[in-house]
Amino acid sequence: MKISREVKTAILAIAGITLFIFGFSYLKGTNLLENDIIVYAKYDNVEGLKPSTPVTVNGYAIGKVLDIYFEDEKSGTLIVKMSVDTDFKFSKNSKAELFQNGFIGGKEIQILPAYDNAENAKTGDYLTSTTKEGMMELVNERLTPLQEKIEKVMSETDTLLVGFNNIFDAKAQANLRNSIAGLSATVASFNATAKSLNGLIDTNKAKLDNTLTNFETTSGNLTTMTNKLAKVDIAKTVEELQATIKKFDNVMASVENGEGSIGKLLKDEKLYENLEGASKQMEELLEDMKLNPKRYVHFSLFGKKAKRYDAEGNEIEEKK
Repeated sequence: MKISREVKTAILAIAGITLFIFGFSYLKGTNLLENDIIVYAKYDNVEGLKPSTPVTVNGYAIGKVLDIYFEDEKSGTLIVKMSVDTDFKFSKNSKAELFQNGFIGGKEIQILPAYDNAENAKTGDYLTSTTKEGMMELVNERLTPLQEKIEKVMSETDTLLVGFNNIFDAKAQANLRNSIAGLSATVASFNATAKSLNGLIDTNKAKLDNTLTNFETTSGNLTTMTNKLAKVDIAKTVEELQATIKKFDNVMASVENGEGSIGKLLKDEKLYENLEGASKQMEELLEDMKLNPKRYVHFSLFGKKAKRYDAEGNEIEEKK
């Protein structure tokens, strides 16, 4: 079968138009051979985001930005059009986060999938948009308060320096110089004292050595005595002391109960009464001897018989 020239021309024209459309779409970032879905997200500021920028999930590219345009003429809201590979399924409640890739990298969009068992995203859905602060924003956020504090400190330092300048007038500066000079003299005196002390130590070095030797000997003797004390059977000594105390307690208990000679002597009331009566009679006898000594002492130089007296002290007359 012979194909006419017109048919060949038509086939070439259709093929050329098809290749042109495919190439033009590919250059715009759309691959007509891929099965993607088109989703959207709204932002107040895209911060330099450009078309053909990759759309990622956990750092893996699953699509790209197709277009960026204003929502309407009266609003500054920007709509970002994205194509996403249908091999990756995610909920329509997922978020499209605008973030900075690296410290000096440009802005990109990453999908934060929501695993909430909701309906999967499809072409025409709008994802919730969020913005993640980049490194520069974080640095500026941290540096701004620090800059304010530094400026405040510098201002306070200037004020302090001005105050110091006002305080240290010519007279104060002269006094300060005199104080420093006095301090230097004091340091020099300390140095001289240190030299004298060193000389004194050198002169009495032998005596100091003997003193230290004596101290070491005394310390050794003290250690020896401590070791001997440590070897004493303290437990046995305490046990014997306890036995002695127990015996003493038994003796005291016996005395308290009136047992033994000491106990009877302390507890016998009759003996106490007899001793008390004897003591009283002894006092009366001594008193009577003081008052009537002649009743008890009789003597005569010439052989005269001594007079006799009765119990009441009356003289007994002898019968003739």
